Parts: sequence; C-alpha cells; structure tokens
Amino acid sequence: MRLSLIGMAGAGKSYWANRLAQQGFRCFCCDDLIAKKLAPMLKRYDGTAMGMGEWMGFPFQDGYKKREYRYLSLEIEVLSDILEYLKSREDNTQDNIVVDTTGSVVYTGEEILSKLRQHTTVVYLSAPPEIHEELLNAYVSKPHPMLWRDVFNKRPEEKNKDALARCYPQLLYARQRLYERYADVTVDYYTRRQNGFSVNDFITKIRRESQDG
Repeated sequence: MRLSLIGMAGAGKSYWANRLAQQGFRCFCCDDLIAKKLAPMLKRYDGTAMGMGEWMGFPFQDGYKKREYRYLSLEIEVLSDILEYLKSREDNTQDNIVVDTTGSVVYTGEEILSKLRQHTTVVYLSAPPEIHEELLNAYVSKPHPMLWRDVFNKRPEEKNKDALARCYPQLLYARQRLYERYADVTVDYYTRRQNGFSVNDFITKIRRESQDG
C-alpha cells in the first residue's frame, strides 16, 4: 500500500505517518528531507541552529518571497526524488510506503501531483472551519514553513497579526479546493478523532473509499 498524506499543517499528517511507520510502513517525511537540503542556511548569526519556520518567517518580513521560492524549489526536488524511488519499485506491490507531504504540496505543479496520484493513493486529511483559528494560533505561536502564494496582503495601518488573521481563512479556502481536487480519498477530521479509531481503521477506510471511487 502506497499513501500520500495531504492537508494543512496541523491537520495530523505527521501524526498518521508516524503511526503508519510504527506498523511497518516506510515513511518519507518531506519536511525533514527539505530541512536536510536547507541545513547550511539554518544558522543564526551567532552560529546556532534555527528551525525552518524561523528561517522562512512570516509573509510581512523582508526576504520572505525569496525564502518561499527557495523552499518550494527544494520541495519539488524532494518529491521528484521520492517519485523516482516509487517508480523504480513499481513492481514491488507488497511495499508499504507513506509520503508525509507538506501543506504546500499542491503548489508543486501538475506534473508532480499527477505522478503522486499515479504512484500513491492521495489521502486528504481535512480540517473543518471550527478548527481554523486553532491552526492559525499554532502557526503564530510556533511558526512553521508556510507558503502564502500572494494570498497575504496587508492593508495600510493594519497590524501584522490582524492581517494574518484576515488572510489566513482565504489561504485555507484556496488550499482546500486544491486538496479536494488532487485527493483520491478524504478522511475527515471527526472520523479520525473518534475514540479507538486505529491505524487499521484508517487503512480500512482508505481501501474502502478507493474501491468505491
């Protein structure tokens, strides 16, 4: 079984990828692979290490666009490498693999996304509107790499945090349409948070919906 997990940061992609890995799936974590490529740049002026969220910063900060472009370029490189590996093993039907993508995977281009669907079942972990504020608060309090793709626009005299709060729902809406477009299967938020919902339940739901689709 070959899966790719897509959805917003904070939706639970890494959580489920790790649970699948505990059941024997080989896990490709795109964020970790991008971080390895970025390692020489993840240094503060005093030489100490920084995380990718700190490196990328917020969309209102100087140099953000350049860092956003760099991150997306590396994301495409990482996914291309993963897809080459999957292609090289396409006859190994017993492989259990999960690709833990970033929230910005939907910006990597039609060719990458088509190949991802060709070689894996793309599973969308949806996030309902009632937890959008929670996702925004998590991003602000502990920044992670976020590609805004020109959705962010700060009005004159508007505070940075107010601009983020206003634009974030727009980003979520734009992303949601893309996630739904490229997903083979959706596992909704409340289903995967049910008490006792196990990895086997997760896999069974994906198999059932794949067959129904």
